[in-house]
Amino acid sequence: MSKKKKKFYTVWKGHHTGVFETWEDCKAQITNFEGAQYKSFTTFEAAKKALKGNYKDYIGKSKVFKSELTEEQLKKIGKPNFNSISVDAASSGNPGKMEYRGVDTKTKKQIFIQGPFEEATNNIGEFLAIVHALALLKQKDSDRIIYTDSRTAMSWVKKKTCNTKLERNNKNKPVFDLVDRAINWLNNNTYRTVIVKWETKAWGEIPADFGRK
Repeated sequence: MSKKKKKFYTVWKGHHTGVFETWEDCKAQITNFEGAQYKSFTTFEAAKKALKGNYKDYIGKSKVFKSELTEEQLKKIGKPNFNSISVDAASSGNPGKMEYRGVDTKTKKQIFIQGPFEEATNNIGEFLAIVHALALLKQKDSDRIIYTDSRTAMSWVKKKTCNTKLERNNKNKPVFDLVDRAINWLNNNTYRTVIVKWETKAWGEIPADFGRK
């Protein structure tokens, strides 16, 4: 059985800032803290260096990815289509604080970001991110495609529903307001944008990944 690699967590904004050696310690600093900023690193030195820098300079950045697939498998999958937007969501807890964003697949330049929301799930964020991208691309009459790493969100969009088990309450009302708007948009708009599953095993983490836990 392989030993899990140790991670170090930098918290730029939280109840306490600094470098923490466990996810539990990091989570304690970001839970119930609006606008928390944090990311994981593989070494203490990297985490400490990041703390002195700007969170935005590190978001979504990770080590060089090396696929474990065979050359034949990689050839069959091919390369990503860079005429695209990649979307992703991140949540601390499930449910927990959630935010989502869309980036240019090739440059990773952020195109839109929403959140953090006080209470939501990762699947809700993935769903909202896709619909946000669909509406944006239709508005711009763009021929870009959308990449997502969530089959669940793709299914929800196709069915024009958000099949979450999260119950509505005052805490998550802002999120469900967006969900209702997204479903309404899907039911009242047509689109030609193709939504494609990001091949994580071949290409690594999706470019919109927040690179945290």
